[in-house]
Amino acid sequence: MESFNGKLAVVTGGGSGMGRQLVVQLAAEGCSVATCDLHAEDLATTKAAAESPAPRGARVTTHMCDVADESQVLRFRDEVEAQHGSDHLDLLFNNAGIGGGGSMITDTREVWERTFAVDWWGVYYCTRTFLPLLMASDDAMLVNTSSVNGFLATLGAGIPHTAYSTAKFAVKGFSEALIVDLRTNAPNVKVAVVMPGHIGTDIFFNTRRALGQPEPEEIDDAELESLRSQLARAGFPASEATAEDLRNLVRAMGEGFRDNAPLDAAQAATIILDGVRAGKWRILVGKDAEALDEWVRADPERAYEPDGLRGLRLTREP
Repeated sequence: MESFNGKLAVVTGGGSGMGRQLVVQLAAEGCSVATCDLHAEDLATTKAAAESPAPRGARVTTHMCDVADESQVLRFRDEVEAQHGSDHLDLLFNNAGIGGGGSMITDTREVWERTFAVDWWGVYYCTRTFLPLLMASDDAMLVNTSSVNGFLATLGAGIPHTAYSTAKFAVKGFSEALIVDLRTNAPNVKVAVVMPGHIGTDIFFNTRRALGQPEPEEIDDAELESLRSQLARAGFPASEATAEDLRNLVRAMGEGFRDNAPLDAAQAATIILDGVRAGKWRILVGKDAEALDEWVRADPERAYEPDGLRGLRLTREP
């Protein structure tokens, strides 16, 4: 797909981060975009940012949708068809995602399953729902966002990340399995899997909102004690930290993740779109993603050994 001009794209999770930048950059190239998110105010900001540089004829529509709920995804599809007046879709970016659900043992089942539902079932439901529209296009692309946690299922020594990693491994495997399936049964549709490293977004704070968790300043004592234990397991002294210290740390981690990343969301979106244009099925985003891919492949048997993991700096949320 050499050009996005005149195409129609769906972008999930378009209210912020990479999703917002995908919408903005696609619209700037003359692509009409339908995007969904959980937060109306974030969608309004995306729409304003995307419509300003968009040429005449490129429409941007916004839709409220929880991708983990199939009935909402079906409604989203119906809205896209009605508002864009199209019987086909050229691009689907399954970008929506949250973190959380670190441990099968210490995290609640509700948090674990909510994270897994957004990150895996959201991709599955949207693919199932929009695939017939992609198949109706002469030249279509399905783009699924996995993660470096689809290479390595942890954030480092002593930091489990099971729900997110399990989902991202599933997205990676699903996308790879679709290569032959689509080639055999729908050759006009291609698939790509995106593996971002550390990208400067608000996923930390968006995850807390999606999981119904309070702002850092309002974290209760139970969560603070869990954080204290997690820091201790990761080798950070936290026994003397006050409640205020820990709340400030949570805020600082979210802001630091966003502000100190090697790539920002706009740069990441550009890499993704360049990969789509080039017809790549495997799009690594960031030098850290490239390095981690090589590191795991070089010695997979030792990938989870503590001595090796201590040398990694995978900065997702704790």
